[in-house]
Amino acid sequence: MAINKLLLTFAICRLIVTVGLTVDPAELLRLGVDGQLSVDPSDVEIASLDFGLLSRAEPMAVLRPASAEDIARLVRAAYNSAGGFTVSARGHGHSINGQAQTSSGVVIEMSRRSGGGQLGGLGNPNPPQVSVKEMHADVWGGELWIDVLRSTLEYGLAPKSWTDYLYLSVGGTLSNAGISGQAFNHGPQISNVHELDVVTGKGEILTCSEEENSKLFHAVLGGLGQFGIITRARISLEPAPHRVRWIRVLYSSFSSFTRDQEYLISLYGNPPSQKFDYVEGFVIVDEGLINNWRSSFFSPRNPVKISSIGSNGGVLYCLEITKNYYQSTVDTIDQEVEYLLKKLNYIPSSVFTTDLPYVDFLDRVHKAELKLRSKGLWDVPHPWLNLFVPKSRIADFDKGVFKGILGNKTSGPILIYPMNRNKWDQRSSVVTPDEDVFYLVALLRSALDNGEETQTLEYLSNQNRQILRFCDDAGIKVKQYLPHYTTQQEWMDHFGDKWSQFYQKKMEFDPQRILATGQRIFMPSFLASSSPSSSGSVAPW
Repeated sequence: MAINKLLLTFAICRLIVTVGLTVDPAELLRLGVDGQLSVDPSDVEIASLDFGLLSRAEPMAVLRPASAEDIARLVRAAYNSAGGFTVSARGHGHSINGQAQTSSGVVIEMSRRSGGGQLGGLGNPNPPQVSVKEMHADVWGGELWIDVLRSTLEYGLAPKSWTDYLYLSVGGTLSNAGISGQAFNHGPQISNVHELDVVTGKGEILTCSEEENSKLFHAVLGGLGQFGIITRARISLEPAPHRVRWIRVLYSSFSSFTRDQEYLISLYGNPPSQKFDYVEGFVIVDEGLINNWRSSFFSPRNPVKISSIGSNGGVLYCLEITKNYYQSTVDTIDQEVEYLLKKLNYIPSSVFTTDLPYVDFLDRVHKAELKLRSKGLWDVPHPWLNLFVPKSRIADFDKGVFKGILGNKTSGPILIYPMNRNKWDQRSSVVTPDEDVFYLVALLRSALDNGEETQTLEYLSNQNRQILRFCDDAGIKVKQYLPHYTTQQEWMDHFGDKWSQFYQKKMEFDPQRILATGQRIFMPSFLASSSPSSSGSVAPW
C-alpha cells in the first residue's frame, strides 16, 4: 500500500510539472477507497485509449471501485478540490472519439473486463439481482450486457431492448440511448429502465426514477455522462425466447426497401404473431461487402453477386428481420413468417433464412469480433459516423451519399433502419429528428494501413466530413447519434430547443463541470477560470 501511495504521489507530481495541474497529491491519497487507485503504466495506457483509436489522453490515475461509495468519494474530492481535477467513467472502452478519456483527472474503470473481454481486476461490486415477480434486474453500471443476459437467462428472462454488440457497459449505452433492431417495438434501452442510482457531480448518491428525482432520471438517460455516473440500473425484462428465425432479403429499389421497412415498424402495436421482433437493414455498394464479416450469414459456398441480381447503380439494400419463437410456438412460426413476407416487395430469388438459438443471435457480432481479432483487424482506427436521418429526406440521403459520395468502396458495414419516435421519451436528453419516423444510418468503417487510399483514416475521415457537409448544404436536418463536436455552436445546434434545459441541469447536477469532459461539451470550472478566451460555461475546445 505504501508503494502504491508513493507511485501515486510521484505520478501526480509529474503531471503537475508537465501539464500544470494544481492537484495536491494528498487529496487523492486521503480518499480511503476500498477499491484500487492505480498509477500502473498498463492501467493508465488502457484508460488513455478507446475503440476509436482516434485520440489519446493519459489520466493521472485509474480507479477500480469496490462500490458506489468509492465513486462518490472520488467525485466529492474532485468537487471540493482547491486545484481541481476531472472524473471520467469508462465502461468497456468502446467510445469512438475519446468521450471517456481525460488528461486532467481520474478515469473510473467501471467494468470488470479488460479491453479483450477477459475477466480482470476486482470484479463488479454487485452481481445482477433478478426479480422474477417484478420482471426486472438490478445491475451494476459497469456490467456488460452479455453478462446481464447470462444472469437473467438463469431465470428464463431477458432484457427487451438491445444493442447489436453486447460487450458494452450498461451505464455506457444508457448514457447514449442503446439501439438495435428491437427499438421500433420496445424503444431504445433508455425506454426500458425503471430506476437508477447515480453519483452526481457533487458526489451525492441519488436514487432516481419517474417518481423520485425525476429531473435527474430523465437528464442522465441519454445525457452523455454529463449529469452523473450510473452505478445501478433497474432493467425491464421479458420471458426469453428460445430460438430465432433470422431472415435476409435483398432489394435493388431504395423506395421499395424503405417502404417495406416503414410498413414493418408500423406493426409495433400488433399481437406478437403479426409482426417481426427485429427490423434492421444495410446498404451494399460493392461485391466484397455482401460476403464480408457482417454478412457472413450468406453461404460462402454460394456467394451473392451484385451483378447477378441486377442492382440499380451498383447499390443493393438488405432487409434483416427476425421472428422469435418458443417451444410452444414452433408449429406456427413458418406460417407467421410466410404471412408477413407476402406483404413485402423484395427480389423474389433473394431470401436467405436460418434458425438459431436466441443467445447466438444476440451475440452474433462478438463471433465476428473474434475473427477480426485473429486477423489483426479489430484494434484499428474506427472513424464511425452515426446519424439519425428524418424519414422525409432519406431518399435524398440515399441519392447523395449511398449512390454518390461513397462510390463503390465502403471499408465496413453501413446499417440503415427506421424507428418510431413515439417509442422515445422526449424528456430524456437524447435529441432525434422531429418526425414520427426517423432512420439510423451507421457507417461503421475501419481504417486500414494496407496501401489502399480509400481505406486510410484520412480518406474516411474526409468522407465523413463530406457527408455532413452534404446534409448541411441540402438542408437535411440530421442528428448525430454518439455525437462528437468541438465548438460551442455545434453543441448548441445539436441540442436545439433542449440546449437551455441541458445547460441548466448541468449547472444543477455538475456545477464544477468535472464529469465526462471527454465529450467536450463543457470546460471544467478550474480550467475555464484560467482561460482568458472562455466564458467559463461552454468549452470552445
